[in-house]
Amino acid sequence: MGNLWLKIKIWTKSILVGALVIYALLFMLKNSGQSVNIWWWFGYGSQTSMLVLIVVTFLAGVIGTILVRTTLRTLRQIRDMRQQSRLDRVEREHADMKAKAAMLQSRTSAPAAVSPPIADEAASTSDQSND
Repeated sequence: MGNLWLKIKIWTKSILVGALVIYALLFMLKNSGQSVNIWWWFGYGSQTSMLVLIVVTFLAGVIGTILVRTTLRTLRQIRDMRQQSRLDRVEREHADMKAKAAMLQSRTSAPAAVSPPIADEAASTSDQSND
């Protein structure tokens, strides 16, 4: 059963491709003899065959499409690059803030260990009051 569907699929594609080729040949035969006037600028124009005009127009459309897609992709990449650099900068600033906070915590805890205990100060003040 699968073999039958494969044959139907292949024949359908072959018939469609053949019809497109026949149409393209007829299109070229009918349009190759016709000439058209092309307007370039005020007072300037030229006469060429319709087939050449169609081919040049098609190629210009393909090149234009490629340029537009490339431009849009480049703009998207630039936007992503800016967003990534902004994210990296924010992460660096956050890491710097954490490092500064850690330094401040170590500074405040270090002098507390060096200062004399409160009990010693109370004893020294009571000794002075007894004198």
